[in-house]
Amino acid sequence: MRVMLDTNVLLSAILFPGQGIERCLRLLVEKHHILLSSLVVAEMEEVVHRKFPGKEGVLQNFLEGFSFEMVFSSKHPEPGLFEIRDPADYPILYAALLEDVDVFITGDKDFMDVALERPEILSPRGFLEKYDMRR
Repeated sequence: MRVMLDTNVLLSAILFPGQGIERCLRLLVEKHHILLSSLVVAEMEEVVHRKFPGKEGVLQNFLEGFSFEMVFSSKHPEPGLFEIRDPADYPILYAALLEDVDVFITGDKDFMDVALERPEILSPRGFLEKYDMRR
């Protein structure tokens, strides 16, 4: 499957690792094709710089050791394809649509209310519950 990750999932994995998120990332790396939006990577860098100064190296090490495909995301996507509460989230989900992603993994509840057939929008826990056959 083609799976795109949201900023909050990646920041949790990098800065606050736990058993669940590590299991989710391991499953993704072993069995699926991971895509990261250029906007997500830029947002991660900005958040780490602003909220966690001194952790920039941890972020860079993670990105260098993590297997993923980077996809370009326009800050000005085609409007009106779906409704989402936070307009800043629209370009990220639009990139998932454009890249024909099967699953978008996020911890942001605003995405959970979006009415789309595809991509399937799941939390890390939801992804594990549905796709981890080792449970």
